[in-house]
Amino acid sequence: MSGSVVCIGNFDGVHVGHCALVRAARRLAGSGRVAVLSFDPHPMSVLRPGAAPARLSTFEQRMQWLHEVGADVVARLDPSPRLLDLSPRAFLEEVRLAYPDLRGIVEGRDFRFGKGRSGGEQELRALGEEMGFAVEIVPPVSVDSTDQLLMTASSTIVRWLVGQGRTADAARVLGRPYELVGEVVRGERRGRMIGFPTANIRTEMLTPGDGVYAGEAITAEGQRLGAAISVGSKPHFGGSGRVVEAHLLDVEREAGGAIAGLPEYGWSLRLRFYDYLRVQGRYATLEELVAQIGRDCDRVRERLAVVQAGTWVGQDEAVSA
Repeated sequence: MSGSVVCIGNFDGVHVGHCALVRAARRLAGSGRVAVLSFDPHPMSVLRPGAAPARLSTFEQRMQWLHEVGADVVARLDPSPRLLDLSPRAFLEEVRLAYPDLRGIVEGRDFRFGKGRSGGEQELRALGEEMGFAVEIVPPVSVDSTDQLLMTASSTIVRWLVGQGRTADAARVLGRPYELVGEVVRGERRGRMIGFPTANIRTEMLTPGDGVYAGEAITAEGQRLGAAISVGSKPHFGGSGRVVEAHLLDVEREAGGAIAGLPEYGWSLRLRFYDYLRVQGRYATLEELVAQIGRDCDRVRERLAVVQAGTWVGQDEAVSA
């Protein structure tokens, strides 16, 4: 079969529900083209800027993940005031103008389109029949949490889980560990003074809840390094605003603490969050803090061994439609 099958939405984070949409579109398209139209930034950034949700993914990440599950084309939809003011019919006419071979649209039950989110499943089916394209509505995807509670996959639930530090449960909804992308910037340099230099990350993405996490750091070149990741205000040092910093394990360093072969600052780093380890705390002495960080690093190595063995709780196949 030829022609294009289209999915439209935000697709922030590309969770298992999004993946189900794209796979359904792939089946419907056959040998035709699957095109995903992803709003970027979120339409709320135009409609109500103060209420726009924090990002779960960069557009580049979305492109990669959507291609991996079967999309042939991933196009950015700019949520301009003009586009958001279109009626449901006019919006779909714009889609058909961009894809004149439009053969089908695949969406979830909560899909809304057109001015004021006035179009839903009923309007989509009616316009599809009138305009000559098929409509397929994919049911929600549910995921078992680590404590056996059923969660319906959505970007909203992922944001809540990440914000609560429940990164293993977030991974179940996403189908992969949560990743934060940012730039390494200069910090207060306290870590290197106590033997645990850290990479301080500046990011526009959602940061997990305060605490210490077991994770990995991934460089632009693809090098993967174990990481003890701290998120929060560093209460032992008096609390100076929220910071994301990662101590990278078992890596060759230069005399000043910088990683060998990399500039000290200004490079991109991905942080992959596996497990919440503990709250941030204030210690009686600096020696106690140093000892605790050493224990954190040991626990990170233990957790990474579990991940590599394929037995991490966030990797469970616990998805049902």
